[in-house]
Amino acid sequence: MKRILLVFCLLLFAVKGFSQQFSQYNTGTLYDSFENPSQKSFWTDTSKMYAFNFLVPNLNGSFFLTGDAQSTLVSRAFGGKYNNAALQIGSGKYSTAGINANAYSIMFKMFNSLNGDVETGFFIETKAEGKGSISDESIALLNGPTAFANNIYDNVLNNHYYYQVYNSIGFSYREKLSKQLAIGFKISALMGIDYTKMDVYESHINFDKANDAASISLRGKYQVSQGPGKLDTRSFLPTLRSPGAALSIGTSYLTDEGITFQANIKDLGFIHWYSNSFTSNFNATKTAVGLSASKREDSIYNTIHNIAISGQKGGSFTSATDGRFELSATKSYWLDDNTTIKYLPTLIASKELLYSGFTGAFVNRFQYNNYNVSLTASYDNLNLFNFGTQFMIKSYNGEFFIGTERLLQTATLAGAHSNPTAYSNGSFTGADFFLGFSLKFGPVIEHPMNASTIPNGEKGFFGRLYNRLFKTNW
Repeated sequence: MKRILLVFCLLLFAVKGFSQQFSQYNTGTLYDSFENPSQKSFWTDTSKMYAFNFLVPNLNGSFFLTGDAQSTLVSRAFGGKYNNAALQIGSGKYSTAGINANAYSIMFKMFNSLNGDVETGFFIETKAEGKGSISDESIALLNGPTAFANNIYDNVLNNHYYYQVYNSIGFSYREKLSKQLAIGFKISALMGIDYTKMDVYESHINFDKANDAASISLRGKYQVSQGPGKLDTRSFLPTLRSPGAALSIGTSYLTDEGITFQANIKDLGFIHWYSNSFTSNFNATKTAVGLSASKREDSIYNTIHNIAISGQKGGSFTSATDGRFELSATKSYWLDDNTTIKYLPTLIASKELLYSGFTGAFVNRFQYNNYNVSLTASYDNLNLFNFGTQFMIKSYNGEFFIGTERLLQTATLAGAHSNPTAYSNGSFTGADFFLGFSLKFGPVIEHPMNASTIPNGEKGFFGRLYNRLFKTNW
């Protein structure tokens, strides 16, 4: 139970911000082409016709934690003790955090037509996302009543969080409409795995320190996709129990000055959670005992959980996915006379569609032959500055990349694991990691002038429609 509480605190209390993997923008990898649907991943006369990750997961995951609870939770997670020195009781202080993760277990793409530059693909992906906020008092309570000078406190446990995990199976399509314009989309069938959301609108706590107990009153709403203890490894298998759908659509435009603008609407969708789910509108009071005992965390968790489920009613409900709008601009430059070192800067703006999260990023990629190194800086609406790096080996028919977009925070957190007592609150605590691999195989895609293995083919549906509307012959 204590491990569950730590994961609960470190990963699920997230709000206002989000993490997004920017380093892959405009790299032309298979991963990039699925995340940004108008991005091409094949080149004529060099690339082979099929691209596949050969069941090697292409993944990224990250989380961040801000506020006074950082040193408390880090010391508890890695040192087994609470360090509450930074917590401010009765001051209305909240900590925020965020978690996002996705893993493509299968990515397959093929080049369909030389005349029209059409690419189609298939993928299987698992995603997790979460947001929320937690008060300093909620964290301090896990270490007993010693941090609370008074006996009665109002609205100090008004926490908010949600998380959801789901599988995604879908199809992607990309087509070049003209020499300058390309479009693409990714449509997904979603299969919900787990969902939890809790909003506490009003709270009261009355300490009975003589009896080492506290009376806790909460009013709010609690939604859960399935009952406690039912989530296991089998839950991650594809099922139509909680269906949904999502759409990503993108377009890119190359200007006469060589600047490529790209716009994407990503992961806009919903999940309808199955009938064994429940919603609880709770307003109840229960007593937590043994607040100074060794099992106080279990006692507090069970008390709050029993309040949360006190008004539960079974039935399905629908949740939205964390959709985003992104806009980017990039241009390439040769840094030497021998055209061996290329510099590819990319500016990116990313806005959540359903929440207030906004991030601006600047990716600096340097390419020498098949070797690429990227330096990425980003800044978000939580005033958090991130710096990361990526190393990538990429040819026309193979790619491998590894990196992090929170380099300093990831290194600091790794150090805290070995010496948690030396950790002190920074602007935020976080970690980030991503990894990918794919290969191309099959016949080489030859230019229409000398194609010997692939017929030219026809333009795709959107290309033919574009020609009719704008009377072009490209």
